[in-house]
Amino acid sequence: MIELAQVLAKHWPEYQRRFGEKILPSHHRAVQAILSCRTAALGGETYRCDNGHFEFAYHSCHHRACPKCGHQDATDWIARQQTQLLPVPYFLVTFTLPEKLRALFQSHQKQLYNLFFHESAATLQDVAAQPKYLGAELGFMGVLQTWSRQLWFHLHIHYVVPAGGLQADGLRWMRPNYPEYFLPEPVLARRFRTRLRRALQPLPELLAQIPTAVWRQDWVVDIVAVGSGLPVLKYLANYVYRTAFSAQRILADDGQQITFSYKDSKDGRWKPARLTPQEFIRRFLQHVLPRGFQRVRSFGWLSSAATKRRARIFALLDWKAPPLPRPTPLPPLLCPRCQKPLHWIGRFTRAPP
Repeated sequence: MIELAQVLAKHWPEYQRRFGEKILPSHHRAVQAILSCRTAALGGETYRCDNGHFEFAYHSCHHRACPKCGHQDATDWIARQQTQLLPVPYFLVTFTLPEKLRALFQSHQKQLYNLFFHESAATLQDVAAQPKYLGAELGFMGVLQTWSRQLWFHLHIHYVVPAGGLQADGLRWMRPNYPEYFLPEPVLARRFRTRLRRALQPLPELLAQIPTAVWRQDWVVDIVAVGSGLPVLKYLANYVYRTAFSAQRILADDGQQITFSYKDSKDGRWKPARLTPQEFIRRFLQHVLPRGFQRVRSFGWLSSAATKRRARIFALLDWKAPPLPRPTPLPPLLCPRCQKPLHWIGRFTRAPP
């Protein structure tokens, strides 16, 4: 197996020489974190077994672009979110940004990614509040995703939405008229297009860069029934605490081309893709988010400031959130040479910069 860190160690110097000052600080930080992850550069722990053998466990970088990190965090996140799932059907609502807007949003990530979140979430609330559709306030969680299966930039937000909402007076839990139908996709798409254009009007220098044809074309919002909601949480965990790319997908690196596998959405088969090292690194780094950006956000009565409304919903549904499951105890550390238990001796600090 070829690790991403190996690819970066081999080709990052040439990438730096070629693109120099054009590389974003966030991209520099991501690459340095991946290169130092689980190496002596970050320090670690020292162990010794009963037979006197020493073992070292190096620290992880915990950068969200690193493919080595995040597995346990993703597992814990699923467990926390699972306790919040209501006893109602769930839907996955996906807002996809039109292709001609993606370059602009990519070049103004901090400002426009936040705008994308705000306007798409408000669109859901606007349409759901109309009595002919639901007449209630929604509570939902959104996850931003920026990549396609071949690492192309493909900006969209997935929302996990329970099928129902709280009436404005707080006295009723409103359910959709039909179990398999939630909200009209065309109405959501048109409302989102209108809201986003209006939100960009105070930013004329950005609005001027958008072709006028974008505002006349049909936008895309997809709604899919996802049962209890748990399967989609497991699916989204890959985007919350894991990177756009896993090391298991890198098949070969001959110095001229990097071959990796991707799953074709048309036939479901795994196929190889080949890129030059510079193009591979470029595609990977374009999915590194700005520092401090929140990829996961909650809205409506699911937000952290809506505890009273959430408690009201629990009462209306006669439901109580289950306790968090106890974490699975880690197996004892064993010496790889003699299989005797390892005992912690101490910690060694990271190397100086």
